Amino acid sequence: MYQISNFTDNDDVKILSERGAFQVVEYQRDLSVTPDSAITAYYSAQMNVRKRQLVCYLNRAHVTIQAGAMQWMLGNVSATTGIKGVGDFFGKAVRGKATGESAIKPEYTGDGILVLEPTYRHLILMDAADWGGAVVLDDGLFLACESTLQHKAVMRSNISSAVAGGEGLFNLSLMGSGVFCIESDCPREELIEITLQNDVLKVDGNYAIAWSKSLEFTVERSGKSLIGSAASGEGLVNVYRGSGKVLMMPTARMPNV
Repeated sequence: MYQISNFTDNDDVKILSERGAFQVVEYQRDLSVTPDSAITAYYSAQMNVRKRQLVCYLNRAHVTIQAGAMQWMLGNVSATTGIKGVGDFFGKAVRGKATGESAIKPEYTGDGILVLEPTYRHLILMDAADWGGAVVLDDGLFLACESTLQHKAVMRSNISSAVAGGEGLFNLSLMGSGVFCIESDCPREELIEITLQNDVLKVDGNYAIAWSKSLEFTVERSGKSLIGSAASGEGLVNVYRGSGKVLMMPTARMPNV
């Protein structure tokens, strides 16, 4: 038996969202400050620059997290690599190398509580069912998911243009049933959601953070010709074609904090 006090019941801690096995908490103020840092801490809180944490309740579902993200765990919790043999290890190593994600993502089982490291980025909970059971994430956004979701490396259909555009060739895809959490530079309230029905979305830059796996994702010239692209000043753009959803930020991605 255990009891937790002065955590989610602290009046300085606000529960932002809760879905599946996950709960997102936010610290309304940074109380661990010095006189030298007090002004920065105050204005950070006023501008929504706050620490956030992901709490995982393993009695609801087993979870898989990004390597190194665990801060503390309590109760009956066991950590495994999630590897089911040599072939599985090789596949995960290749996928990790291709997508830039950690090759081995630890899986936590049991019925206790797992709390991840605090971050100043926004933590967004999503359900794979809302994406037709298969969603693709931009590089470096994955934080955690229920272990019922499978991880796949998805390659772009247009390799040469991806290289020319300076984008990676692979992205991480989550497939199946379950809830997952991503880290975003923008809060959920600012993210733009676009639903395509046999249509095309072209984006100048990596503003899209998640999209349906059913969409064809390529990098193409913004115009029909090299001269047309040069005249428009846009050059290469990310293209999402078909039927599905795209979740997009209104601003460019910032360096990780």
